[in-house]
Amino acid sequence: MSITSAVLRKKTVEQSMRDTDEPGHKLKKNLGSLDLTVFGIGVCIGAGIFVLTGQVAATNAGPAVALSFVVAGIACALAAVCYAEFASTVPVAGSAYTFSFATLGEAIAWIIGWDLILEFTLGAAALSVGFSGYLATLLDGTPLEIPASVATAETGVVNLPAVVIALLVTVVLIGGIKLSSRVNQVVVAIKLTVIAIVIVVGIAYVEMSNLTPFIPPSTEAGEAGAGLKQPLVTLLLGLEPAVFGIGGVFAGAAIVFFAFIGFDVVATTAEECRNPQRNLPIGIIASLAIVTVLYVAVSLVVSGMQDYRQIDPNSASPLADAFDAVGIGWMANVISFGACIGLTVVVMILMLGQTRVGFAMARDGLLPTGLAKVHPTFGTPHVLTAIVGVGVAVIAGFVGLSALADLVNIGTLFAFILVSVGVLILRRTQPDLHRSFRVPAAPLVVTLSVLACLWLMLNLIAETWVRFGIWMALGLVVYALYGFRHSRMRAGAEGDAQRTAVR
Repeated sequence: MSITSAVLRKKTVEQSMRDTDEPGHKLKKNLGSLDLTVFGIGVCIGAGIFVLTGQVAATNAGPAVALSFVVAGIACALAAVCYAEFASTVPVAGSAYTFSFATLGEAIAWIIGWDLILEFTLGAAALSVGFSGYLATLLDGTPLEIPASVATAETGVVNLPAVVIALLVTVVLIGGIKLSSRVNQVVVAIKLTVIAIVIVVGIAYVEMSNLTPFIPPSTEAGEAGAGLKQPLVTLLLGLEPAVFGIGGVFAGAAIVFFAFIGFDVVATTAEECRNPQRNLPIGIIASLAIVTVLYVAVSLVVSGMQDYRQIDPNSASPLADAFDAVGIGWMANVISFGACIGLTVVVMILMLGQTRVGFAMARDGLLPTGLAKVHPTFGTPHVLTAIVGVGVAVIAGFVGLSALADLVNIGTLFAFILVSVGVLILRRTQPDLHRSFRVPAAPLVVTLSVLACLWLMLNLIAETWVRFGIWMALGLVVYALYGFRHSRMRAGAEGDAQRTAVR
């Protein structure tokens, strides 16, 4: 079999479904629509509200950070309906990786799987760092205050709280998907309560003067925004690097997009749903709608409480700082507590997504098959989960938040583009396949999804594109040296060819 035919070979939907029943590689089906919706809300309500809202307002969009969330939410909504059709049609672990294998072939599936590894692993590490920042704020001035040498990777030796939370989450994930779901439900309730308090208390301190002008006039970015630090679209078009204005709104949307990756993780749990054809679309779309409304509300309150020019762009807890600025110190503690609890679950769900993608790739032979073994009692891929947990802990301990968040965004957007395109391909190649949910006006919606995601990618800084290119190039090397040689699809095809030759 030629290399070209091997890398383009597709794994049929029927074959993907059969793989889910293999002894020793079968995940337990414990999740319903409520579980999935809460998972989506749980992973979305994290850095977007507690960290990025203030940072993007200070550096990119001003009060119009609310519009940045709307733009990012629209792009996600377009991709979400594509995910919903795919996830309800191919209810198998692996999310975009599995979908791509069924439509675009093994090589593209590997690329998207490698991309998702980047997305989920760095996302979990980034949120572990965010947790550490709020924990330091919460314990500041108490006997339990975290020493500077172990509080952050930027100015200290290691970010110890980030390491510890990543390892604790790993233990919970090994304990089973239902345990993870129950922990998530409790914590989401706490997070939603804290956010409700933020909106109700904060709205009384909103000053309209802080919201004017709503979209600050565009200004030169200076040296900090030049070269590879400027959005790629600005570099390609030869425009003067600038911040704020309409360009700042779109650049801000590309950054706060980090807050909307929750429904992507929901799709990775498809194989563990009791009724995926019904529950997955509900979980994906409902969670996205709820968090978008919350993001816009909180961003308007925070921007109205504090002039965007007075927000510290380097603060690890900008939401708490806004309440400190108006003299409500107790609210800062409430927010820090809610953020610590909330970010813990975001780390957990992102790691859950990573382990399910890796599980699917290992089951296909593109990664060592031993990683696809599940625990006889807990029914989870315990070996892979442990490896992922240690990896996240190491990254979180020694890398800062901003560099991680941008890489997560570009990886996620790239995955969304491939999933959107895959919807049309699967409709053309398998039109008779049962689809319990169908993208309305598919050609138009898919096109808009691709264009919206591509536009947000272009608004990420050029440096992020360089890092992403290096990661993907490394992935191709790994595929050539291991994945291509050990693929179960390739082995099966060669076996069929040998049997045919014998006959």
